[in-house]
Amino acid sequence: MSAEDLYRALVTGGIRDPAVLEAFRGVPRHEFVPPDQRGRAHEDVPLPIPHDQVTTQPSLVAKMIEALGLRGGERVLEIGVGYGFQTALLAKLAREVWGVERWSDLAETARANLERCGVRNAQVVVGDGTQGLREHAPFDAIVIAAAFTKVPRPLAEQLAPGGRLVQPIGPGGHEEVVLYINDDTGLRHTQLVTMAHFVRLIGEHGFAED
Repeated sequence: MSAEDLYRALVTGGIRDPAVLEAFRGVPRHEFVPPDQRGRAHEDVPLPIPHDQVTTQPSLVAKMIEALGLRGGERVLEIGVGYGFQTALLAKLAREVWGVERWSDLAETARANLERCGVRNAQVVVGDGTQGLREHAPFDAIVIAAAFTKVPRPLAEQLAPGGRLVQPIGPGGHEEVVLYINDDTGLRHTQLVTMAHFVRLIGEHGFAED
């Protein structure tokens, strides 16, 4: 499959935001997958990476990013960087991206991928994603690429007024991907984005390590 095939799959899957679609055209997914998976980079499927993790399916990435409603001036927090593909997409759509990755080798690979592709407005740090990055808060948007039964309190606290947060809510393996907005009443569930399968969100404010 080609990059154009993937683009058409996104359109067929219901992605309508032209900026999101253009971002996918501008980020070569084959640069953000393991070398032995490059031949499958333009398939709309998750691909394996180390530590029993997978890259998120592109159409799912697109739905989650589209729900954030980015318009170019935002500071975004990403939890679960993997190999950096979603990070690179976010960097095309927002002013500044901070990504937190639990595994140091994945973070190192993501940094190398982003640098090679000329992404300059994204930073990847190693840490507990459930803690967020308080020193860089508040964030206009937060996207979480792992599942927990509720939004971790530190992430809710680091979302700016009016900010949007997308997270898979569930036990890990069968989730509702939910959009929340931080309004005058606090974090409010506003939309079911899609159903999905995600790995568990591990950390102090998430699931305990097995």
